[in-house]
Amino acid sequence: MGNVKLGVTLFCYGTEYKRYQYDFEECVRQAAEAGATGYEIVGTQMIPSYPSVSDEFLGLVESCRKKYGIGPVGYGANNDKGMLYDRNLTDDEMLASAVLDLKAANALGCKVMRVQYMMSPAAFGRLAPYAELYDVRCGIEIHNPETPASPNMQAYLEVIRQTGSKYLGFVPDFGFLAVAPNRPMWLAALKNGVKEEHLELAAQCRREGLSQAEATEKVMAAGASPAIMTALSGMYGFVQFHDRRDLPGLLQELKDIIPYSFEMHGKFHYIDDDGNEASIPYDEILPLLRDSGFDGYLICEYEDELYCGGAELTRRQLAMEKRILGA
Repeated sequence: MGNVKLGVTLFCYGTEYKRYQYDFEECVRQAAEAGATGYEIVGTQMIPSYPSVSDEFLGLVESCRKKYGIGPVGYGANNDKGMLYDRNLTDDEMLASAVLDLKAANALGCKVMRVQYMMSPAAFGRLAPYAELYDVRCGIEIHNPETPASPNMQAYLEVIRQTGSKYLGFVPDFGFLAVAPNRPMWLAALKNGVKEEHLELAAQCRREGLSQAEATEKVMAAGASPAIMTALSGMYGFVQFHDRRDLPGLLQELKDIIPYSFEMHGKFHYIDDDGNEASIPYDEILPLLRDSGFDGYLICEYEDELYCGGAELTRRQLAMEKRILGA
């Protein structure tokens, strides 16, 4: 049996934060009231002095810990190789940026740092001694459309094995386990006048393995509104989904990399009134996680495509996780 701890990324409250409805402390309070025992902080979003962490901000973090009983456990690094207008950052520059993030994570007391796969496998391997120095485990995020078995992620796995470092691993994002279309994009398309039959046709094209160009041609030939394009593009992009028949294989992929995984991202897009995620099969994912021996945080991560705010749906997500895990 594993030791799955439940946390929240403060990114869940990004809409409220951006609208100045919540400040940092209110985000922490919401996470605690939802039932989280720790939180992830995305440095570029909520640290005013990023990439450094000021004494003033550390004081705020500690004040919130005393008030609400939770503190930062995970750090979301930036890893943006497109920061310059005329070229991508080199591996040396990406490494230097990641080291700054490691310093911030260490200052905050985080033991895990999520690294995005814009950092190359070669640069990631070079991060190992710095991660060990700052005592922060670094996990490459496995984000849709990647899966653990995809060539890109296997390249990182090879580097992890070659270094032999216990400080390099993965942070799987459950979005790669989606087996149905993204619900918020579907609802938005209906609101914009797209017929459900045309959305169903687009989803069927995706399940049958048609290319995006072929799917576009087919749905437009069927008379679909051009407003379908956002939903259709999502089906082939960062919120794409698999046929449910592929789920056993995807779950096995997840199981195979659990020994290398420091944290899990419990991605969710829409929790219905009955407490179920519309496209990601948590009823099948979480028992596997619980029974696999995973020891770490499952961090709720809400993608607010509906721009409705994350407070209520994050509470629903944590309640769902507790129900399934028997926590």
